[in-house]
Amino acid sequence: MRCPFCGHDDTQVKDSRPTDDNSAIRRRRFCPACGARFTTFERIQLRELTVVKSGGGREPFDREKLVRSMKLALRKRPIEDERLERVINSMVRQLESSGESEIPSKTVGEMAMKALGTLDKVAYVRYASVYKDFTEPDAFTDFVDRLRVDDQ
Repeated sequence: MRCPFCGHDDTQVKDSRPTDDNSAIRRRRFCPACGARFTTFERIQLRELTVVKSGGGREPFDREKLVRSMKLALRKRPIEDERLERVINSMVRQLESSGESEIPSKTVGEMAMKALGTLDKVAYVRYASVYKDFTEPDAFTDFVDRLRVDDQ
């Protein structure tokens, strides 16, 4: 594993342990060249997933991109990182076990919205505002009104 600080190619594993939900191995590493310590995570990947964009473009599925987008929606909300990690792990497992290697971006977006809807309603509206491309304040109002009706 390459050191993210100095680029040295040979780092040492100092400690390995499973994550709380046993979905990954957490490794503490040490770089003998610069003395830096850092953490890596090793996850099982069942299959290579490709995301098919609405315009027809294709790109490899990027778990970290999903994490970033959901964390952005959850910014300053009272949701623990561990809970978000469990939700994302569940989503990735579901995508990998779907039997499809090409996943429409719409599917990923809808799954993220559904997951955020169960985690935090404010984050759900934030994510939806970007995902559904709200351009007018009325779009927010209409969306929130539909959300209120659905919750009753």
